[in-house]
Amino acid sequence: MGHTRKGLAAALAGLSVLALAPAARAAGPETTIRYTEFGVPHIKARDLRGAGFGQGYAQARDHLCVIGEGMASLAGERSRWFGPDGRPSGTIVRASSNLSSDLYFRGIADAGTVERLMAQPAPLGPSADVRDLVRGYAAGYNKYLAERHRTSCAGAPWLRPMTEVDVYRRAYAWGMALGQSAAPDFLATGPSAGTATAGTDRMAGPGSNAIALGRDATVSGRGISIANPHLPWGGDYLWHQSHVTVPGKLDVIGASFVGLPTIALGHTARMAWSGTITDGVTPFTLFELTLANPTTYLVDGQEEAMTRRDVTVDTPAGPVTRTQWWTRYGPVVTNVRGNALPWTATTAYALADPNAGNLRLLNSLAAVNRAQSTGEYIAAVRRTQGVSIFNMTVTDSRGDTAYSGMSVVPNVTDAHAERCGTALSRTLFPTQGLAVLDGSRAECAWGTDRDAIQPGTFGPGNLPLQWRSDYVSNSNQSYWLGNAAAPMTPTHRILGTAATERNVRTRDTLTEITDQLRAGKFTPRAAMDLTLSNRVYAAELAVPGTLEMCAAVGHKATDSVGRVVDLTAACAALSQWDRKSDVDSRGALLFTRYWSRVRTIPSGQLWRTPFAVDSPVATPNTLAADNPALAVALADAVSDLAGAGIAPDAALGANQYVDRGGKRFPIGGGRPELGVFNVITSAWDAKRGYTDVGGAGSNSSSYLHVVALTGDGCPEAKTVMAYSQSSDPLSPHHNDQTDLFSRKEWVTERFCDVDRHTVDVVRVHG
Repeated sequence: MGHTRKGLAAALAGLSVLALAPAARAAGPETTIRYTEFGVPHIKARDLRGAGFGQGYAQARDHLCVIGEGMASLAGERSRWFGPDGRPSGTIVRASSNLSSDLYFRGIADAGTVERLMAQPAPLGPSADVRDLVRGYAAGYNKYLAERHRTSCAGAPWLRPMTEVDVYRRAYAWGMALGQSAAPDFLATGPSAGTATAGTDRMAGPGSNAIALGRDATVSGRGISIANPHLPWGGDYLWHQSHVTVPGKLDVIGASFVGLPTIALGHTARMAWSGTITDGVTPFTLFELTLANPTTYLVDGQEEAMTRRDVTVDTPAGPVTRTQWWTRYGPVVTNVRGNALPWTATTAYALADPNAGNLRLLNSLAAVNRAQSTGEYIAAVRRTQGVSIFNMTVTDSRGDTAYSGMSVVPNVTDAHAERCGTALSRTLFPTQGLAVLDGSRAECAWGTDRDAIQPGTFGPGNLPLQWRSDYVSNSNQSYWLGNAAAPMTPTHRILGTAATERNVRTRDTLTEITDQLRAGKFTPRAAMDLTLSNRVYAAELAVPGTLEMCAAVGHKATDSVGRVVDLTAACAALSQWDRKSDVDSRGALLFTRYWSRVRTIPSGQLWRTPFAVDSPVATPNTLAADNPALAVALADAVSDLAGAGIAPDAALGANQYVDRGGKRFPIGGGRPELGVFNVITSAWDAKRGYTDVGGAGSNSSSYLHVVALTGDGCPEAKTVMAYSQSSDPLSPHHNDQTDLFSRKEWVTERFCDVDRHTVDVVRVHG
């Protein structure tokens, strides 16, 4: 491996090559990695195995410790290395402890689930391209590991070489992030007491905004893609930016999930795409089991025994064994999304997740990484059917755009849910989209479409797809309203709600798009301005009514613990606030605390003008200023700030920031419930404010791109990685882009002019 940092000429002239025997060099992949500004690698290889090798090496250089820890998590080894009681922050599982996470993943490993899926031929198993990429990726990671570079986790006992199974485990876990992987704490160990009850807990998860602008919406008449995913700033959810080229076969740039070799968001020469998590979709169902005895259930009157799995996890204090119970449908669980599901003498509940049989995510990403048009992208998704839990927005150089909701979803039509739904389903299916099907009847198993690769899932022909020449968008809600002028036709409830009130972030996205189109068509600059506008749409709706309330109560109110609070300064701050969440916005912090209470008021009591299906972006509106809960909420917000020593008109950036590498970076943006496109979340510190942006349990803007397609195959793109390219504190690229993000600045992407901007060259051989 050789490095220089004296410009391209010196880099090429002085390039040193890792000394290998000629036979070894010929046998393994050979990859050249050119680095441009801010540590972005441009990987060039002669085949896909070499491309994967370069990806593995480059990702290890920036995220060796994160990927290594993730491998330990996915192997069910967190308790062994980090203790059973620690919380697995930043992992692709919603577990309350390392032990809970380990029991889940160790159970999958013991069952050989991933290996069994790997062994299947394509299209159900990995494609030949994916096998080459994964083989190379693992080798590239191991190459960097073997070179023993200085890293923050050097010498850690859990740091080990990667296998191909490790890569597939990660892809598999991503597929179930909203299903099985969201319920590891509730894998049943045996019967319990209680009654099944519907809950109100809709767990907040990763979010995103994605926009694809078409020829009718841009000055150029060509497509512009906007990517703004909201994910944690650490752990397995991290992105890594790269450019991968195999001459004549592949030329793609964008962001990959760490630990995987494919680009998940980005562009090729003539097509660009972005995506969001399918939070509006319910990607699993429950089956209600009728029990013959505690571990035997009935199907069409025949007894069927549950499968007992005794899962053992190593801990520093010795092995811990727990029992899991599995059925033909999936594991027996006791709670999902806050819904209590006790295992009684007569009834139990099994969670059925189609992504438990899906290892096709990498197949889909590898295929779309080659697409050169919106049509080719959609064809690739239709062919591979592996986009597990993602919506996609796509555009191309001709200005064709599409929204794709073609994810992996149980084939449960509304008619099926009506025919097979239990009493609990009649509550949960309309409200949560969660079907609870009668597991005692074989006819209640999921249906299968003729065009579906995987039995039990909807085929592409029955999943949402919208083509437009102006724009499509998604902000994590359902397919229904991605274009303000063209709501999609309602379909099955499991695919999301339709013709219902949208949340404030969806309304903000659509309002910002339509406001710009009224002013003029989009340029790349206008798209960048929208992405970081930090416009607080909830404030535009609610501040006028709040000021009306201030006057009505004489600028005085009693907070929720009985203290009389003077609202004069708070009302003045809201009156003078620019209604943005920029770092210098004064009043934004106060409104955030206020709105955290106000948003819990039922819509019918909060707004004077209710939701109207024929005006879904503009309604509901006009705050009900006479609702006494508003004054209490504002008084509580003032008390919050006073307790932290923060003035009502404090600048947002003084109390919303992140400390990295000994530096403090004020961060603009706001929480999703505020209707801010640039989502920034952090836990409230009662003494300091929002002082850990991107910390444990938070989801914030991460990798952002604005890609303007051109006619010459050289898109003009701006990107920024909010938390920077490297998670290693020892790297020079650990916080450099965080500084840019703090100042609303962007990185100019190098797709066609790599050589001119190369600052470092690495050549590696396997």
